[in-house]
Amino acid sequence: MGTNKLIGLLPDMAAFVLVVERGSFSAAARQLGMTPSAISRQVARLESALGVRLLERSTRQLRLTEVGHATLQRCRGMLDAADEAVQLAQQQHTQPQGRVRISMPKAFGRFVVAPLLPAFLASYPQVEVELFISDRDVDPLADGLDLTVRVTDTPPPGMAGRPLMPVRQLLCASPQYLATFGRPVHPRDLAQHQCLYLAEHEGDKRWQLRRGSEQLTVAVRGRYATNHSELRLQGVLAHLGIAPLPHFTARAALQAGQVVTVLDDWEFTTAYRGEAWLLYPSNRHLPLKVRVLIDYLASRLCPDTPA
Repeated sequence: MGTNKLIGLLPDMAAFVLVVERGSFSAAARQLGMTPSAISRQVARLESALGVRLLERSTRQLRLTEVGHATLQRCRGMLDAADEAVQLAQQQHTQPQGRVRISMPKAFGRFVVAPLLPAFLASYPQVEVELFISDRDVDPLADGLDLTVRVTDTPPPGMAGRPLMPVRQLLCASPQYLATFGRPVHPRDLAQHQCLYLAEHEGDKRWQLRRGSEQLTVAVRGRYATNHSELRLQGVLAHLGIAPLPHFTARAALQAGQVVTVLDDWEFTTAYRGEAWLLYPSNRHLPLKVRVLIDYLASRLCPDTPA
């Protein structure tokens, strides 16, 4: 395909990306100030030029084909490159501006990042933040994200990032529960307690704990289970038993004396733990709007880490 023809397809590629991101031809048309039929013709023209079907259309929804997924990533890359060129040219003369899309685990977003965003938005009035919380591992490129937070030991291949903070799991219970049923003094005692576990997999009822070189697995039981740490915290506050909680989920309740930790000399290793990393593609120029959010979060959560 010649250069002239490729240049002619660039608006159609941009329209295709916008249709997928907005979920419909109508929504994309509203953003561009065009008619849905005109947007539909652009996507059809792109499909015809490429000789493939990118979208499966129905009266209720649009669905990307397999080749559509791959094409979407390349088209997004094209738009990102154009945005980077503009941002790079303007960085020395303008304030950070534009939309930043960021994803992270639910509890981390709820307890750690969301409380920090109002001050960031006040400091950068021309920046918009779209915060998506999900406990699944997302693909920043496929999902159109600028940043993602993942709890891991090291960034995955193809990703660069900044460490934000260590994530620890604490075993917590209410003082009232412990007054009634006693405090466990060894992990084996957990088998005699009501325990609130994640219930995503059968292995979630087999708690693993470590103390130095000593490792134990304890089969626990309980009448209440949930994979959301805030709901487990509510269960602990309702005196339902002992639950693993990320330290940031339990922090306020611990400070208020509403819950206490147990088995403090043991490390709970069943649920996710490690370092919370703020990740972004390693081969992508970071626009100023993204860079200032990275620096802001790192300065608040890991102030001793150099920029």
